Amino acid sequence: MGAKDRNVPAERREEFGIGSVWTWVALDADTKLCCSWMVGDRSAKAAYDFMKDLAPRIANRIQLTTDGHTVYVNAVEAAFGAEIDYAMLVKIYGGDRQEEARYSPADFISCRAVDITGKPDAKHISTSYVESQNLTLRMCMRRFTRLTNGFSKKLENHIAAVSLHFMYYNFARIHQTLRVTPAMAAGVTDRLWEISDIVALLDAREKERKQTKQEWGLSNKGPALGF
Repeated sequence: MGAKDRNVPAERREEFGIGSVWTWVALDADTKLCCSWMVGDRSAKAAYDFMKDLAPRIANRIQLTTDGHTVYVNAVEAAFGAEIDYAMLVKIYGGDRQEEARYSPADFISCRAVDITGKPDAKHISTSYVESQNLTLRMCMRRFTRLTNGFSKKLENHIAAVSLHFMYYNFARIHQTLRVTPAMAAGVTDRLWEISDIVALLDAREKERKQTKQEWGLSNKGPALGF
């Protein structure tokens, strides 16, 4: 975001929102519903915040699979405790490819499943669905296209665009294998949403914001509040 890593000025390399920025995604394998997402870095704190957001959204005990990013272990424990069946799928890749193929992914060698908490069912330990969703995200949003200058330039705009993508993906885009939207498959809604329904949410939120601001302006004698 803002610049490729190699072009980030030295004085801004510790600044979040320029250079590499990551999108964390939790996906339900059955309904393909994106339960939670977050734009952040790859730190332990980001993993903690992400899992803390995910846990209250889930009503029942689940089986969770993450990749081998080690910060997940403590984050999952902090958010779910022992009330989860959790496994980590660690994938092993070969070394760097030759110069002419440096933009291609490294060769996949093998993977191993590691049980972390509870009793995860081995046949359901997989990250394939969320990896497929990653491809969907890249195909649907120009700012995620590799090797171009179409990436986001401002953090606020990037977060807003990702928000809009997942709203459309969950509620308005019919999933090919489900024949309904993920939100319908999950029972979150009983109808297919249109773009106009999503726009109406923005209009309603703006109306609510203005009404709240007016109410505070009439009743609050202190300093003006920002909304």
